Amino acid sequence: MKNRTQRVVRMISIITLVVMLVLASNVFLVSINKLHLRSGTDLSAYADSANTVRTVTKALRGNIYDRNNTIIAQDNRTYNIVCILYKDRPSIKGTITYVQDKEGTAAALSKILRMDYEQCLAYLNQDVYQTELGMAGRNLSQATMEEIRALNLPGIEFTDSIQRAYPLGTFASNLFGFAQSDETGSTIGRMGTELYLDDYLRGEDGYRIYQADKDGHILPGMKEETISPINGYDVYTTIDQEIQDALEESFEITNRRFNANRVWGAVMEIKTGEILAWGQSPSFDPNTLNIEDYNNYGAQLPYEPGSTLKTFTYAAAINEGVYDGSALSDSGPFCFTSDDNNNPIRTQEKGWGCIYNAGRHNYGMIEYDYGLIMSLNTVTAEVQNTLINPDIHLQYMRDFGFFEPVRTDGLPEETGFLNYRWPADKLALSYGQGSTVTMLQMLQAYSAVFGDGKMVRPYYIESIKDPYDANHVLYQAETKVTGEPITEETAASLREILYGVFNDERGTARFYQIPECEMLGKTGTAEVAAGGGYASGHTIVSVMAALPADNPVVEVYYCFEAVYDPGAQQHNEGAINLMRKTAIRLGIAGQLPVEELQDEIDPNQLTEIITSDMPVLTNHSMDYANEKLKDLNVNIYQLGAGNTIINQYPSGNAPVSTGQKVFLTTETNSFTMPDLTGWTRKEVTALWSVTQFGFKLTGDGRVIEQNIPPGTVVTKGTEIEVVFE
Repeated sequence: MKNRTQRVVRMISIITLVVMLVLASNVFLVSINKLHLRSGTDLSAYADSANTVRTVTKALRGNIYDRNNTIIAQDNRTYNIVCILYKDRPSIKGTITYVQDKEGTAAALSKILRMDYEQCLAYLNQDVYQTELGMAGRNLSQATMEEIRALNLPGIEFTDSIQRAYPLGTFASNLFGFAQSDETGSTIGRMGTELYLDDYLRGEDGYRIYQADKDGHILPGMKEETISPINGYDVYTTIDQEIQDALEESFEITNRRFNANRVWGAVMEIKTGEILAWGQSPSFDPNTLNIEDYNNYGAQLPYEPGSTLKTFTYAAAINEGVYDGSALSDSGPFCFTSDDNNNPIRTQEKGWGCIYNAGRHNYGMIEYDYGLIMSLNTVTAEVQNTLINPDIHLQYMRDFGFFEPVRTDGLPEETGFLNYRWPADKLALSYGQGSTVTMLQMLQAYSAVFGDGKMVRPYYIESIKDPYDANHVLYQAETKVTGEPITEETAASLREILYGVFNDERGTARFYQIPECEMLGKTGTAEVAAGGGYASGHTIVSVMAALPADNPVVEVYYCFEAVYDPGAQQHNEGAINLMRKTAIRLGIAGQLPVEELQDEIDPNQLTEIITSDMPVLTNHSMDYANEKLKDLNVNIYQLGAGNTIINQYPSGNAPVSTGQKVFLTTETNSFTMPDLTGWTRKEVTALWSVTQFGFKLTGDGRVIEQNIPPGTVVTKGTEIEVVFE
């Protein structure tokens, strides 16, 4: 019995040893030779953790839109075809991983890409490992890529990339800024809105983790993990493309007329603070980054504004209840000495010095109202130092928000410099010299004057929304009242005087009258300081206007710095162009005879102008579109040979006006090139936006040259060069 037991134990031990030896040898073969003993499977690709592959799918950055959903900034994900021609490329059993049927593949691709079959076949007949298909196979849209991928053509693969694009070019570029790719391939905001809202716009990248063999093939049966990217949030702004285009067109007019060093301006809704246009010249194209100055003039350029600041000297006196506009004041030289508080005291002698009106004109005894209407420095100084005093004046300036940050939507800003120590400094502030302010502060302060005494903060970010769920709003702007520096009655009294500035025969702004509507406001001409004095020979010419005069809706502010020109206010066609087109855009303008309008107004706006809502045409036929548009008197451009509309400009429900160009895309890969001669930059960028083709724009003004002749069928990937003058 004992011997039997020992034999059993010995047998079990032997079996156990054999099993252990087998297992050990299998482990040895797996670890050393990467060979599975029982099945003979090569496990080298499984055993090496280095063959665990992690690929990143980049999230698309959120879009930036204007108030009518026109795209200002967007990410373009494009695709390039890669054709694998190496027949010995490793593959999983039963699959083909190279282009085996070259004729069939060429036939399929040439049809979709609209390229010559023989040319396509020539690419595929090369004796190389892989090839691309030239321009026709590059920068393909996602729709085209998916159409080709659905054919399951062996050996046809794709690479992709993301590029930030700005279809409108220089459009408010110092406001919106730009984004660039970093070392990881992610697009990061570097300036302006792109930087300020980078955390919202950026999104989250997705990824895919899997195991592959040494040739990069996915191992069957192994675990695979995929996380989809989450695209960035979309940003909607208050900027109106039509008015912004008018502003930038006005810059060109001013530059041609005055050879200006710089020009800047804005349009803002008075009651809400919504900025409809904001810009400067020189600016830059964020597609090419030809940046000369990174500063945003409207918020980062403190300057001495001149007589537009007189409005607030008068506002203080009226609001204090000490103002009688019909009372008389001496418009002669204001010579002064000082009291113990360094406040100026008017004297008959020269004293510490004298201030004068422009051209040293003396109009004798004149009504206080005309001191503002005619923009007289000496009368404004009298208001500051006889009706009120410099301390009261300064307090009102602070109440109007000057010398303090406005804090508009993350704009980097300067607060200006208050120079208010000596009597001459205090006098200078009354007529807008000596101390500096910003356009942003001016917009905020004048909202109280043109409104009901309540001051509102300018803003341009309207909302931030989830692109996957339109009802998910992360941020919604609201009008912010930042103060009530004057009463409603004071604001109304002040507007009556400012009406005279534009409409009285002696008003300094009478040259700005436009036929569309009456306006009110104030002009300003300031010397530019240099070397501690005012001998630079340059001036800043500005105008602040509210329209219409009877019930102001918007304020238009326009400035430029140039060599002194005594006729600058009389010939400021740039500002007039902006005022007129703003009035037309907002429906403020009445119906006008053609002969009354200036050359700068678009000829499309000279006849009866009807603005309507653009119908939603996407996914409809061209016949349907033509029927919907026939009564709108628009110019229709069909882009592509198809019959179903897949994209449109203007977008559905956006405003569309008589004579406007309407673009309807019916094909993603090609369209027939129109004759662009005479087109505006706005019209060309609209064509760029709706086709998503590559455009290279040079110059400003209207089109004088194009590299693709009219009538040519343009295929995807072709760079279209357009020159403006």
